[in-house]
Amino acid sequence: MNYFKSLLLLFIVCTACTSKKKYESPFIIAFGSCNNQVLENKLWTSIAKNNPKVWIWGGDIIYSDTENMTYLAKNYERQKQDSTYANFIKNVDVLATWDDHDYGLNDGGIEYPHKKESQQLFLDFLDVPKNDARRKQEGIYYSKEYRVNNEAVKIILLDTRYFRTALTADTISKKRYQPTKDINATMLGATQWQWLENELKNSTAAYHIIMSSIQFLSAEHGFESWGNMPNEVEKLETLLKTTQARNTIILSGDRHISEISKKNIEGLNYPLIDFTSSGMTHSYTNFTSEPNKYRIVDVVSEKSFGVLKIDFEKQEMLMEIRGEDNLLLKSYTQKYFQ
Repeated sequence: MNYFKSLLLLFIVCTACTSKKKYESPFIIAFGSCNNQVLENKLWTSIAKNNPKVWIWGGDIIYSDTENMTYLAKNYERQKQDSTYANFIKNVDVLATWDDHDYGLNDGGIEYPHKKESQQLFLDFLDVPKNDARRKQEGIYYSKEYRVNNEAVKIILLDTRYFRTALTADTISKKRYQPTKDINATMLGATQWQWLENELKNSTAAYHIIMSSIQFLSAEHGFESWGNMPNEVEKLETLLKTTQARNTIILSGDRHISEISKKNIEGLNYPLIDFTSSGMTHSYTNFTSEPNKYRIVDVVSEKSFGVLKIDFEKQEMLMEIRGEDNLLLKSYTQKYFQ
C-alpha cells in the first residue's frame, strides 16, 4: 500500500512541474520585483500588452518586514485583492520566489525565526495546493517546464533566503557588505544545491531560466549579491559547466534598478547573462552611477519590468526593459546555438 502511495505522490509532484499546454515560439516571459502593496502599480496593463505566457515574481512581492504573521498575511491579501493585478493573472501562469521584504526580514537569511510560517503564507498567496511538495519541504525553490514546439523552456526558481548564512559587514569602506572569506558560507544550503544540480543535470530543455532574487554578476556595489559569497559564485558557474545545461540565463531583482550584465565563462559554450528587473512601484530615481564590470546595457532607474522573448526558430533571446505605457527603455538580443 505504501508503495502505491509513493507512486501517487511522485506522480503528483512530477505533473505539477510540467505545463500540460503546448506553446508556440516566440515564448514570452515577463518578470519584475519590488512591489509595495500600499503603492499603486501602474505597470500591470503595460505588462499584459506584451502577451506573456508566464509572469515571474522576482521577490519583494510585498513589503512586510515583520515577525507578526497576521500582519504578513494581511499584506499578501491586500496585494492579492488588487483589482488590476487580479485581472492580470487570469490570463498568465504565475511563478514566484521571495526576497527579504516578503520573507519578513530586511537582508534576512537563515536566522529569521518565522521562516516556516512565512513560507506557508507565501504559498497561500500563490494558491499552491495543500498536497504540493513545496508545502512539506524547507524553502520555496521550485521548477517548471513549458513545452514550446518540440522543445522545452525550464524555469528554475531559487530560494536565496531560507538557507543563506550570515553576510560579512564592510567595516572598511562605505559599502554595506564585503565578500566573505568563510568557505562554509552558503547561499542555497546543501539540500537546495543538490536539488539544483539534479534539475540541471537531468534536464533536456533547450533554455533554462534561473530566477535569483538577488544579482549574480553585478557585485561591486556592496549591497546584497552572490558576490558576497565568492565560493557560491564559483560553485554555480562550475555547475553550469559540469551539467552542460543548455542556454542558461539568470534573472534577478532587489536593486530598484534594471540592467543587463554578461560574462564569458571559460568552459561554458554560451555567455552567462544576468538580467535584473527591479522597481515596479518605486525605484532608485536618484541613481547616478555604480561600478559593474559586466554591464552591457545601461542602468534604468525608473519604474520598469522585464520581458524575455525566446525565439526557437532564430535561436535567440530578446531582452527588453519596459516602463509605464509599455515604453521600451532598453533592449538586448543574445544569439544561442542549440
